[in-house]
Amino acid sequence: MTDIRRTILWVIFGFSLVMLWDQWQVYNGKPATFFPSAKQTATAPKGPATATPPTAGASAVPGAAVATAPSAEPGTPAPAACAAARERITVKTDLMDVVFDTEGATIVQTDFPKLAGDKPGIPFVLLEQGPERVYVAQSGLIGGDFPTHKTVMTATPGERVMKDGQNELAIRFESPVQGGVKLAKTYTFHRGQYDIDVKHEVINAGSAPVSPQLYLQLVRDGNKLPGQSSFYSTFTGPAVYTHEEKFHKVEFSDIEKGKAEVPKAANDGYIAMVQHYFASAWILADGVKRDYFVRKVDNNLYSAGAIATVPPVPPGMQQVVNARFFAGPQEEKMLEHVYPGLDLVKDYGWLTILAKPLYWLLSKLHSFIGNWGFAIMALVLLIKIAFYWLQAKGYESMAKMKAINPKVMQLRERYKDNPQQMQQEMMRIYREEKVNPIGGCLPIFIQIPVFIALYWVLLSSVEMRGAPWIGWIHDLAQPDPYFILPVVMTLSTMLQTALNPVPPDPMQAKMMWFMPLIFSVMFFFFPAGLVLYWITNNVLSIAQQWLINTRMGVPPEFNLPKFK
Repeated sequence: MTDIRRTILWVIFGFSLVMLWDQWQVYNGKPATFFPSAKQTATAPKGPATATPPTAGASAVPGAAVATAPSAEPGTPAPAACAAARERITVKTDLMDVVFDTEGATIVQTDFPKLAGDKPGIPFVLLEQGPERVYVAQSGLIGGDFPTHKTVMTATPGERVMKDGQNELAIRFESPVQGGVKLAKTYTFHRGQYDIDVKHEVINAGSAPVSPQLYLQLVRDGNKLPGQSSFYSTFTGPAVYTHEEKFHKVEFSDIEKGKAEVPKAANDGYIAMVQHYFASAWILADGVKRDYFVRKVDNNLYSAGAIATVPPVPPGMQQVVNARFFAGPQEEKMLEHVYPGLDLVKDYGWLTILAKPLYWLLSKLHSFIGNWGFAIMALVLLIKIAFYWLQAKGYESMAKMKAINPKVMQLRERYKDNPQQMQQEMMRIYREEKVNPIGGCLPIFIQIPVFIALYWVLLSSVEMRGAPWIGWIHDLAQPDPYFILPVVMTLSTMLQTALNPVPPDPMQAKMMWFMPLIFSVMFFFFPAGLVLYWITNNVLSIAQQWLINTRMGVPPEFNLPKFK
């Protein structure tokens, strides 16, 4: 009888490598070979999104043309004329700098001075509009020749910088009358918040009732994120949430193929654009009827939004539709406060039920310890303690297998020409020694979901971004710059392998060494926080295995490879 336990372990290793190969294919713009529905980044072609206004699609939302450079310098007043000159205006708060284009009062850039960007000394930029990148937030009216995100609006005079002690800052934009309708947008910023209140006033300046609809949309290209790793994949693209249908992600590739499906009519929820660590979202008030949509705007340019019903507006009257716009990091507690369900943009996948409690415990440990690296180590220690007795059963089974391994090797040599007899004799030895050859597998299978959930917690938590540990580790979200942790990880993996019994099958014995080595290569490119978590788990597992083997009278010994 072959060693079933090790066979199962090799299956797990092989499955992991297959998934990694799929992600490598996706990263290089090719379809996944084995798991085409797996979470992956967009496969849209990379390149500048130079769009022209397309014909309005089924949603009737105007095409999102890429804006050209404004005709006036940012901050300069518009000249007195029949039509306002287009300009860019920057509003600064305690957390972010937001740049508006007066064409549609569109948000075309969001900078976060307190969050480090991809280059040293440069703040992180989420929304942005330039020759190589398009990511903007727009709104306007449809249902007639009404003001849209292409209508040049005028900003009313006022403060543009939130001062010390000031809790709110507002900026108002007004459109010219178009189709008998005037649209005014007021963005209200709050100290310590990433979400912005946005009031849309639909004013009927004509002589007949009007019934427009308000659209809110996020438009961005399908380019890969700067610095995206080839060895792990995170989702980038639109997401829709309703209380009834919950969280639903949409791949750019599905939009490209016309296969994207989102909840249509709803009275709650939000439309979001998600990427690693950050997100943006339009959130209408609950109770407002809206239709969600996603569509292709132009080559490598996509939009996701909502169309809200506006009550009929009699002549000389107005209707107000309130919404909120969020742009910022995926800080779980903060997202829960902004809107119930917005925390789901921090996507843990199917293991959310395990990941959210693990994140809660990790954040509690951090609040006590004050260092995310040591909090990770403490969390792994608590998990190992929780699974100690279960894991002990697995190690006891491995120790028994190691103790009878000489007898098994003798049987294999004696009955190598009679496989059936060899199987019967091995089963007899297992019964006499009360050994279950798969006894070490059950603890592994039970723990796998927990450690996968912890993997996603560490990979998804923006708190790791820029968080130092000790010495040379200044950012737990980046790979170890000197590869010290990956080397330690590899050595600990090899030590753990050396402590295990040598498989009777020579091919399995070789694979037992090659697979961990191949698996360890990935950790040279993983974030330091993930490698630290795995090292801690390895060291604790080695200590527990050493203790149990000694207690059972099976002295720990290093089974080094003997390749011929």
